[in-house]
Amino acid sequence: MIHGVRIKRLERHVDDRGYVMEILRDDDDLFKRVGQVYVSTCYPGVVKAWHCHQKQWDHFCVIKGNAKIGLYDDRPDSPTKGETNAFVIGEQNPVLIQIPPLVWHGQMAVGTEMSILLNMPTEHYDHQAPDELRRDPFDPEIGFEWFPQSR
Repeated sequence: MIHGVRIKRLERHVDDRGYVMEILRDDDDLFKRVGQVYVSTCYPGVVKAWHCHQKQWDHFCVIKGNAKIGLYDDRPDSPTKGETNAFVIGEQNPVLIQIPPLVWHGQMAVGTEMSILLNMPTEHYDHQAPDELRRDPFDPEIGFEWFPQSR
């Protein structure tokens, strides 16, 4: 191998919804600066939601396929408390979404292929003490419509 070239083998964490693959963490010896970079996939018809973080900012970009990204704000002092947003992003709408701490978020693949979401959070994932809160994907308090409606 050429001097200075380094290889980091990546591990996929697979379940019936797809997989998560960490690419680069800020505690890796290869790291130059960012909290972590990882890929998360989603199969058609699967909803991966809701979760939020107490200190972490997320940066979502779908790099393969398309996904519906849902956001819900229940922060007590927020001027948009109670509001939801839906964005369809990916190959047909390439955008980056920055998600602040304590805003609930999730994803669902749109179309017939698996979506691949790249996330660049400000913090790396701590397996001993995850910065993550979770809710049911169909929580009636949120009332978010994940599946497309004919119009």
